[in-house]
Amino acid sequence: MNTQHFFAVDLGATSGRTILGSLTDGRLQQRELTRFPNHIITTNGHYHWDLLALYREVIQGLRAVAAEGIELCSIGIDTWGCDVALFGRDGGLLRSPYCYRDPHTEGAMDIFFERMAREQVYEKTGIQFMPFNTLFQLDTLRRNGDSALQAAERVLFIPDALSYMLTGEAVCEYTVLSTSQLLNPRTRRMDAELLAAIGMEESQFGRYVQPGEMVGCLSEEVQRLTGLGAVPVVAVAGHDTASAVAAVPAANERFAYLSCGTWSLLGIETSEAIINERSRAYNFTNEGGIEGTTRFLKNICGMWLLEQCRKEWGESVPQDVNQINLDAMQATPFQSFINPDDARFANPASMPDAIRQYCRETGQHVPTDYREMARCIFESLAMRYRQVLGYLRELAPFAIERLHVIGGGSRNAHLMQFTADSTGLPVVTGPVEGTALGNILLQAKAAGVVDDRFAMRNIVAQSVELRTYVPTSTEAWDDAYETYLAKTKSTTF
Repeated sequence: MNTQHFFAVDLGATSGRTILGSLTDGRLQQRELTRFPNHIITTNGHYHWDLLALYREVIQGLRAVAAEGIELCSIGIDTWGCDVALFGRDGGLLRSPYCYRDPHTEGAMDIFFERMAREQVYEKTGIQFMPFNTLFQLDTLRRNGDSALQAAERVLFIPDALSYMLTGEAVCEYTVLSTSQLLNPRTRRMDAELLAAIGMEESQFGRYVQPGEMVGCLSEEVQRLTGLGAVPVVAVAGHDTASAVAAVPAANERFAYLSCGTWSLLGIETSEAIINERSRAYNFTNEGGIEGTTRFLKNICGMWLLEQCRKEWGESVPQDVNQINLDAMQATPFQSFINPDDARFANPASMPDAIRQYCRETGQHVPTDYREMARCIFESLAMRYRQVLGYLRELAPFAIERLHVIGGGSRNAHLMQFTADSTGLPVVTGPVEGTALGNILLQAKAAGVVDDRFAMRNIVAQSVELRTYVPTSTEAWDDAYETYLAKTKSTTF
């Protein structure tokens, strides 16, 4: 029995963790070594990430491995996208990285579009427009005369920055670069005209690497700090969503995926980017995937709706979310629909009030209690998934045969059955936490233990519990979908 061990660093916007992944005879086990908060620091009117604290936590996780005497095959790091860290000529960090939530990019897109048309930017990148995309962050720093940017020798995305601090090797990993709105997915390089528009040079971002390529080995300093040897650091899918999609247990390419949590990401995996007038009108994005694939997807509001309602409901309703889900089934079906992506639900003072007001304005039944409110949310999400899948079917180069759902929302059996009934597709749920699995398996692929992404996905299918929801009442959902469209037709795609 031969067991290989891999060390994964999985960083989210509120917390991080280090995980030991062990692969034995085609089955994967993972064990959490450390978990820690990821604090946003407010200083001088701006929001920053404490990159040095995150680096320290990575070192602590590696020390835990050394203390157990475990021999690691490699190390991989995944994080959120868009944000960057700036390093000087001596390799030192020039400033704590700006957080994508910082308000300094408000209005940044419109300012940039005065120099280059929105349509031209989308044609070059195929990325949906968000003010915190790296393109607009860097342009904001340039316009503000930021001293750190002026002195920067290296501009590195967060996973690449941590790899640099571990190895001294500066790289630019493809999947996290793809979130920046600087990458041309056709050439798979940064667009020269966009770089020139913000006064940047391609060489500042380090050498290009694809998921599965080696970055370097732990530096002598890090070896002393951790008690480990010259362990290789591998560029996994540095963008956490890309790592999660890598762990979708699909048997072939004819699937759609839904990462279902606070927010939902619904998309497909394609061999080429899809950039045309319809994809721009539908506000789809093309982000990098593994093995040269593209993640063609759309961001959708998710369980944020229910989470915000629960905060306001407080102790007046059951505290167990599973009980809320069950109680929602007592409410009358198809009484009220909302478009989850309507701007009023982005961050309202009161989510229940915003939902009730939407229903009043559209001439629908106004939810009277938490049961009706929760049912409205679940049914509306299922309808929105159907709507976006319809857009995907227009644009996809293949027939979509099933929907794979990963993330915490996959635990909601009622929502998953609603989604199967609404879309008419089999819905396969699991894994709940796929990001670390994708990270680990990409390291295993780099080590030659796994052949390709479908071999990786087969390991996931053999290692975690999956559940399939089969459509059962599609006719009723077909009828209700017409009502949903009528009540949401005036809102966003």
